[in-house]
Amino acid sequence: MNNGVAKNLVSPAVLSQNARAHIDQWLKKYPTEQKQSAVIAALTFVQEEKGGWLTTELMDAVAAYLGMPKIAVYEVATFYSMFELESVGKHKICVCTNISCMLCGSDDIVAYLKKKLGIGLGETTTDGKFSLKSVECLAACCGAPAMQIGPDYYENLTPQKIDEILASKE
Repeated sequence: MNNGVAKNLVSPAVLSQNARAHIDQWLKKYPTEQKQSAVIAALTFVQEEKGGWLTTELMDAVAAYLGMPKIAVYEVATFYSMFELESVGKHKICVCTNISCMLCGSDDIVAYLKKKLGIGLGETTTDGKFSLKSVECLAACCGAPAMQIGPDYYENLTPQKIDEILASKE
């Protein structure tokens, strides 16, 4: 019995040489017996390299590379809102809808974005440029309402500010 740990060798076609090198750098930060500690960094990198989302094949490859059960990798990938299991637009817009942002108008921000982009939450524009997602917290309570696009945070949102931000992403 293998306890669900992926035993197959990881094909270079699944994890690129660059991804393996990146993961190896993270592995140096942890004791050898704690390789699974690099799972979030590994998933983040392979997701970015894939174009913003994780396939089962990529998650399985990460599990094999880190010597951990596939299900443990799936649990991480489905728990954290930064991971996507389906294709997303070039720019993933994550709007905080937690209490501070909600009290400061995030519902209005979400409504504005839905109307402006012509999509609902969890959807992507027909041109593939934007995806819209509600997230639990961006840790930007002092600048509520807030959203994140890629690595960039935007705070104190208004419709005018959103228009300017989206125009800069086109």
